[in-house]
Amino acid sequence: MPALKFKQVDVFTSEPFRGNPVAVVLGADALSAADMQRIAGWTNLSETTFVLAPSDPKADYRLRIFTPTTELPFAGHPTIGSAHAVLESGGAAHDAITKRLVQQCAAGLLRLSVEGSGRERRIFVQPPETALRPLDAALRDELGAALGAQPVAATPPWIVDVGPVWLIANLGGSAAVHALAPDMAAVSRLSHALGLTGVTVFGRDDGGANAIYVRSFAPAHGVPEDPVCGSGNACVAAFLRHAGLLAPGSEGYVAGQGHELGRDGRVWVRFTPALEIGGASVTCVDGELRT
Repeated sequence: MPALKFKQVDVFTSEPFRGNPVAVVLGADALSAADMQRIAGWTNLSETTFVLAPSDPKADYRLRIFTPTTELPFAGHPTIGSAHAVLESGGAAHDAITKRLVQQCAAGLLRLSVEGSGRERRIFVQPPETALRPLDAALRDELGAALGAQPVAATPPWIVDVGPVWLIANLGGSAAVHALAPDMAAVSRLSHALGLTGVTVFGRDDGGANAIYVRSFAPAHGVPEDPVCGSGNACVAAFLRHAGLLAPGSEGYVAGQGHELGRDGRVWVRFTPALEIGGASVTCVDGELRT
């Protein structure tokens, strides 16, 4: 099989090595699902994506997304990083008037918008429609024990589904979020029991540069802590809107994530009025993958 174009893109940052990396394999139509899963296990990143020709004429390209152990219908940072790689490689050109791309994936057709240029270019995606349900009250203590901290009682945890399914917990302030040292085995057990991707926590970023600070834990899927998680942030945004925690007329905010892993990710969240998440990306590795 001929060599395939390969990029490793750092997402939610304009500075290399400060965001969340995704491996992107371009022109991957000849690879089987087993090939893709094996490559994703080899890269050992939270996600590896494979860009293919679309089967829907409305789409610019088709994307398959794999963690080291399983395929996902949608994920935020892989979607944004893959769109960056596609544009950079000349695989698609966003509409010059609407500045939009359409990605086909297992979650359906997703619209992406492209703003700016160079390292400050931001790509936004409208996640799949969210579904929310409350966490059973009987499990709140189990969640608190797994995290080593209790969520704010006035805004109890909810399970939010955007393809990936995150249990969202409000810890009040960023200091409590930074201080977490979760029991990963307990988080994994809870995730398996509830069919979760993992647990995402947030708190107001008191005195920080961002509106809120976020951390995401997915040990059940081989990712103890995701450096900067797009789908987790999308679920936090849905939680904030559902719980009435956004200021009236709020058009969005910026979330920080990744400091515990030596990163400095920034996720732009906006309501247009549909929920969109976005950020900058930078390519750190550009070459070929020999299969």
